[in-house]
Amino acid sequence: MLDQPDKRRSNRPAAGPPLDFQEHLARLEAEGLLLRVERPINKETELHPLVRWQFQGGLAEDERRAFLFTNVVDCEGRRYDVPVAIGALAASARIYAVGMGRPVEEIGDAWMAAIANPIAPTEVTAAPCQELVIKGDELRRPNGGLKTLPVPISTPGYDAAPYLTATLCITDDPETGIRNMGTYRAALKATDRLGVRMAARPGGAGGYLHWQKYRKLKKPMPIAIVVGCAPVVMFTGPQKLPIDCDEMAVAGGLAGAPIRVVKAATVDLHVPADAEFVVEGLIDPELLEPEGPFGESHGHVALEGFNMSMQVTAITRKRSPVYASILSEVTPSESSVMKRVAYEPRYLAYLRDALSIKGVRRVVMHEALTNLRKVMFVQFAAGVPRTEIWRALHGAASLQADIGKYVIAVSEDIDPENADAVFWSLAYRANPIEDVLIAPYRSEGHGPKSPSLTSPAGGGGKGGGEDSTMLIDATQKEPDPPISLPKREFMEHARTIWEELGLPALKPREPWHGYSLGDWDSIWDTYAERAVSGKWEETGKETFARRRGGLTPETPVKSVKE
Repeated sequence: MLDQPDKRRSNRPAAGPPLDFQEHLARLEAEGLLLRVERPINKETELHPLVRWQFQGGLAEDERRAFLFTNVVDCEGRRYDVPVAIGALAASARIYAVGMGRPVEEIGDAWMAAIANPIAPTEVTAAPCQELVIKGDELRRPNGGLKTLPVPISTPGYDAAPYLTATLCITDDPETGIRNMGTYRAALKATDRLGVRMAARPGGAGGYLHWQKYRKLKKPMPIAIVVGCAPVVMFTGPQKLPIDCDEMAVAGGLAGAPIRVVKAATVDLHVPADAEFVVEGLIDPELLEPEGPFGESHGHVALEGFNMSMQVTAITRKRSPVYASILSEVTPSESSVMKRVAYEPRYLAYLRDALSIKGVRRVVMHEALTNLRKVMFVQFAAGVPRTEIWRALHGAASLQADIGKYVIAVSEDIDPENADAVFWSLAYRANPIEDVLIAPYRSEGHGPKSPSLTSPAGGGGKGGGEDSTMLIDATQKEPDPPISLPKREFMEHARTIWEELGLPALKPREPWHGYSLGDWDSIWDTYAERAVSGKWEETGKETFARRRGGLTPETPVKSVKE
């Protein structure tokens, strides 16, 4: 059973964002968004694959659920007394919205307001996250320490170890003291050691930038890895906020109240007081340890690489915690939904407000397989000047170093979530020699590293790997004939008959009916009306009277003066 939320822990009204992970789970269950699984589930071989099916099995996003596994076992038959929640942060935009305490359509504005109006955290001296503290010999005993946590294997058959995935990794800048919170994977190496991967690419992890400073100081870097906390706190980890921004204060802005924090038990950091688990420790400033393979969100397995080695100094937890895991790997996944729901409105606000580009309707990041970062669509209203379209394309490609390798502009009749419609727009509305620009000098970014773009072995890791950017204007440039589908009223009437016949449920995608694109004459409406009323012979009499000689077949009528 979930703990009943302690009302004394928060001064937020029930309608606000949940400030405790178990309170969040209770809200999901109340809304029918959480599924309890009570049969034994093997965390090594069954747990992640089972939840993965709701992303790979053809279900619509609204059909996805959070899962709570209450009978978790491992391959050796060990049963864990801690439930595992997965999908509870962002299996769908609806689940993310419950964690934000507001409707999906208000999420973008909430992020903008929180960044502009942060609320500093408040410190407490006693906290639920420290009801039990494991350190010293308890960390090192066989089956102790990290092995007491029901950490699943994310990609059975490829991953080298169980991984902490739903992490909030807290570090402080040793020069400024500014806190950073990031979501980084951490592999179990021993009962008291983790291998931590923080992105080292340009525009990468804030924690990595902190580690570089500790490396120069030749001092171990304190780190606290939080597993399970208020969603508004967890959601700050994947966001690329300014490096001088205190993300705990932004989380307070999202919550509308200060986040309660407590000093960690063994390192000089502050952690969310109401967290489920906190793994504290020190990262070696010099020695790196092989980590991986691990199934990554770019759709490939990340092969073994040298990453940070973390010596665990303590594990603190609630007395009755819930362990949180997220589904990452190939997208769509929980981690990509978590980014998409916040990234898309941020990009729209940047183009519309910061760059003052009028007529931008939507920004959509392609999610399936490509993981948001590589392919982006920007939708425009009719009549936007070509110069503004290109300004928006350049702006979208340059806002964040690892996002926007391919940026495609489409008109408002194209649904940017329908890749088929986008390909149709590319096929008929873009002339590659005029409407495509390839810009050099882009960071290689997120994904498998090309051998041709990395430095030779022994050269110290990545070289100056460079990629490029492709910008495409696939908007409508001039009036076109209508879409060659029946008009809306005929399709709607036919759908009524379809449903009366009990045929399979329809899931229409735009375009599903014909509509005008500007190149049309009112006389053709008359012809069409006659056709559906059986009076097409009247049209035949009129066209017979208009016969002409001296023309080539397929000469457009509108090009010939009557």
